[in-house]
Amino acid sequence: MARDLIPGDKTLKAIKQGDPRKRISDGDGLYLLLFVKGGAHGWRFDYSFGGKRKTLSLGTYPDTSLSLARDKANEARKLLAAGTDPSDARKQAKAESQAQGEAQAREKQGLPALGSFEAVAREWWQEVHCAKVSESHAARTLVRLEQDAFPWIGSKPIAELKAADVLACAQRVVQRGAIETAHRLKDACGQVFRYGVAKSLCERNPVPDLRDALPPVPARHLASITEPAKVAELLRALQSYQGQPITQAALQLSPLLFLRPGELRHLEWAWIDWEQRCINIPAALMKRNKADKATGAPHWVPLANQALTVLETLKPLTGAGRFLFPALTTDSRPMSENTVRSALRRLGYGNEDMTAHGFRAMARTMADEQLGVPVEVIEAQLAHAVADSLGRAYNRTQFLAHRRELMQRWADYLDKLRQGAEVLPFKAA
Repeated sequence: MARDLIPGDKTLKAIKQGDPRKRISDGDGLYLLLFVKGGAHGWRFDYSFGGKRKTLSLGTYPDTSLSLARDKANEARKLLAAGTDPSDARKQAKAESQAQGEAQAREKQGLPALGSFEAVAREWWQEVHCAKVSESHAARTLVRLEQDAFPWIGSKPIAELKAADVLACAQRVVQRGAIETAHRLKDACGQVFRYGVAKSLCERNPVPDLRDALPPVPARHLASITEPAKVAELLRALQSYQGQPITQAALQLSPLLFLRPGELRHLEWAWIDWEQRCINIPAALMKRNKADKATGAPHWVPLANQALTVLETLKPLTGAGRFLFPALTTDSRPMSENTVRSALRRLGYGNEDMTAHGFRAMARTMADEQLGVPVEVIEAQLAHAVADSLGRAYNRTQFLAHRRELMQRWADYLDKLRQGAEVLPFKAA
């Protein structure tokens, strides 16, 4: 087909308003559409692709000269000869330019590139992780990613990352001796990849390929005493404590309430039901997932006679405030997490001998082995999660009477040990 039918720019400049022509053809699909867009002339290129007739806009005259319009038409013809739709090529180029502009803007703002591992990880953290776990848990996860993953793989497209890339990050953590942290980092990366797959940002999650690639986490148990004779010595040591009366009360209640150290020191007077002889700890304070913290039932702690006696002795000291165990310097916050541990140390029990958390292990082991209490009842009182929602509901409703009996039996047993009663080395029937 003939080309270059328009003699030159003089011909185009001579076109006046009112010209009856609708277009001026330059041949082979290129033409000038007259008086469009408020009186300007628009270059158009008609072509066929895939059996369909299409039109490509090439700019307006005189901003786009005749020579430039011909160059653009020739580029479109080359794409057609190569089997590419010029309209699709333009859209792709526009998208790439837009993406490059967004990437540059994000870089100036200090933000990770879209589609990078860091960008996807931060989106997962904000949209998914923060909604599922506690604020402190989420904060630890983000710090772990920022310190041990983002510096090496954060800027890389998540779709291009392999299992070896994640393994290299985890192995750096292993090399500094933090094996458990390395496993947690690997697991967090796996969750990011799963999110990426769900959002069509990557094809697969490579982390399961690393199942056996890291050293196992060494078994670690917080020190606890579970031999009856040694427990008896510990109880007598607690009774002899000569420090602050508030700390002494915390020491006396530690073996009686089955609570985690953080739960114990945050206890509030408003949670005590004197009539029902129990403490109702709000779900938000318990070690649960975020949903259970928000909507779960309070944790019910029956109070044995011995625990009530300690509380009645403590009430004149701190009962006017919020916390059972306020800090020594202010009653606006609870005592330090190190208070009970430091008191144990003063009594001669180091971290390798007995910890504040060890009182739970003591109760879990000895209530089973020495008193023969069903494990399900003990686990319910320890507020350990069970596998399903029906199990959790059953523990809360069916074990209440059993748990009240457990707490009194346990307190009586501790009294006998402290007083030097005969210690039976076998499991009760």
